[in-house]
Amino acid sequence: MPRRQPRRSCPAVFLMTDERLGDGLWTALERLPRGAGVVVRHYSLPSAVRRTLFEAVRRVARRRGLVLLLAGSPREAVAWRADGAHGRSPHRAATRPLIRTAPAHDRADWIQAQRAGCDLIFVSPLFATRSHPGAVPLGHVRAGLLIGAGRDRAVLLGGMTRARFRALRAMGFGRWAAIDAWGAVN
Repeated sequence: MPRRQPRRSCPAVFLMTDERLGDGLWTALERLPRGAGVVVRHYSLPSAVRRTLFEAVRRVARRRGLVLLLAGSPREAVAWRADGAHGRSPHRAATRPLIRTAPAHDRADWIQAQRAGCDLIFVSPLFATRSHPGAVPLGHVRAGLLIGAGRDRAVLLGGMTRARFRALRAMGFGRWAAIDAWGAVN
């Protein structure tokens, strides 16, 4: 299955939004480097409120040159004018090119995302994280085994910081994402 977007045009750094950020979301968006990605999640919000938040994030993203993905179906991402869709949607076609991403917590998820033709796959949790309390972190060795030769598609997520990512670059990883790391200086 051909990719919808060449991976080289996909961001290397992402902010994953969620309700825990509160008003810190706006600070986090300003701290992202130009060209970074934002995955708008906020799953618990009612649809209309989530859409309003998405529109506000989109205005900041356009001003700052950020790539904006919506956690949801490709159809929804097109309707909301996102640059891409994040999730396990089985739908491959969209009315316009989208960056497609999916989460992977184990090998089965990784294979499913590859077969779906995802441009990037968010591998998590790499380290202990507040987003998934009690989840057993993969660690860098298990993550490397899970990913295998697909490191160009992998986005490391879960307890990630700039310092942790710098340490993992030597293993061939080129992308990372975080929630809390963008709210604190690290």
